[in-house]
Amino acid sequence: MTDITSSARRLDHVILDGEMPANLSPYIEADREQAVADLAAANHFAPLIGTTDPGPYALHLSIVEGRLVFDIRDAGERRLTVVGLALGPFRRLVKDYQLLVDSHILAVHEGREQRIQAIDMGRRGLHNEGAELMTQRLAGKIDIDFDTARRLFTLVCVLAQRVPAR
Repeated sequence: MTDITSSARRLDHVILDGEMPANLSPYIEADREQAVADLAAANHFAPLIGTTDPGPYALHLSIVEGRLVFDIRDAGERRLTVVGLALGPFRRLVKDYQLLVDSHILAVHEGREQRIQAIDMGRRGLHNEGAELMTQRLAGKIDIDFDTARRLFTLVCVLAQRVPAR
């Protein structure tokens, strides 16, 4: 017998809302695609405030006026609750993510395999730190597991990308 409560406490799908640069680097686009695919395959996501709906949920994730917005909806796209977090605590990690992406692109271009491996290790550490921060900031609002937090952090980094000056 399957416990419907635990299997329902999950995201059915995630939509990134708001303005995003149309010219994301292939590396960032690949990170976005992987995070969305991994979330679709497995996640734990349970709102603790604003709704008693058991899920599964549709999440519309956006950045609005310096706030990270979790617009949580039911399978029919009816809004259940909205959770907002200040983006400030994530800014350093998002900036570090962009620096790692830039370093990775340069290392690939230069064919520096050892450098690529070192950057990938740093990226994993950065994602772990981002997941811990995500879990702390959502405590008491949304219950998530570590892997879900890592993937959501990746999506926050994608949303926070700035369009390069032309």
